[in-house]
Amino acid sequence: MKGLLVVNEFLMTEKFRELYDMLFLAASQQAICLEQKTNAQLLPVLGERAETIEASFVLFWDKDIRLAKALENRRLLVANSARAIEVCDDKALTHLLLEKAGVPMPRTILAPMTYSNIGYTNLQFLELAAEKLRFPMVVKECFGSFGWQVYLVNNQEELSKLVKELAGKPFLMQEFIKSSFGKDIRLQVVGDKVVAAMYRYSETGDFRANISNGGKMKAYEPTEEEKRLAVRACQALGLDFAGVDILFGEAGPVVCEVNSNAHFKNIYDCTGVNVAEHILGYLKEKASVSGL
Repeated sequence: MKGLLVVNEFLMTEKFRELYDMLFLAASQQAICLEQKTNAQLLPVLGERAETIEASFVLFWDKDIRLAKALENRRLLVANSARAIEVCDDKALTHLLLEKAGVPMPRTILAPMTYSNIGYTNLQFLELAAEKLRFPMVVKECFGSFGWQVYLVNNQEELSKLVKELAGKPFLMQEFIKSSFGKDIRLQVVGDKVVAAMYRYSETGDFRANISNGGKMKAYEPTEEEKRLAVRACQALGLDFAGVDILFGEAGPVVCEVNSNAHFKNIYDCTGVNVAEHILGYLKEKASVSGL
């Protein structure tokens, strides 16, 4: 069986190469011939007959959703799908679909859209948001990774200052889940199954538990409720595989974020579970069932 791994031409750091190596090793162990191409090597030329791609599946490890859609137009099995990647990349779309599916999550307010060359000339909507969510409040840019574009604001002045600094970037506001300060769990889902989980925590006083921000980690055995929640979130977003971040809400677990291309090296170091093997095994089976 042949597979195609699509990666970003311009994001070739050691951290990403390490993931690609794990995927290639997992593929070879399952008799899959995996070929790597970058999004710059697969330029979609619209309006003429597309070159044939010999692959039973496309493992799309990028966020170039236009290319993903072009590959889907060729009737290729693309995972994750262009739509799933799109809704995970935009946190506002993520929470809209989670709410539609009835998935528990923090109360969320989507900021009104503006234009980058205009910004927000009127900040009165922030007062309404503060009335609904109270302080402290979490502010997230809609596009961001590793917790780097997530902020905690403690009052109206901090909120207004931050929004001005965002300069028109799309963002949302969420209630602060105090019971999960500096801690959360990451569940790796493949298909309809949780294959690995870790507990993340901060010892620096940071409200975020992301490993990239200095958080610590240890293996974790999720409850059945937490497993069901992670799988439900992935189903709501149409994902084949993902990393689901869950907070410890006072009334039960709530979904914080869902990552379509979640890095799995940390969870491998923490648990010994190789998520790459699960992903390649899942895609091999899915392609076989589809007759590709």
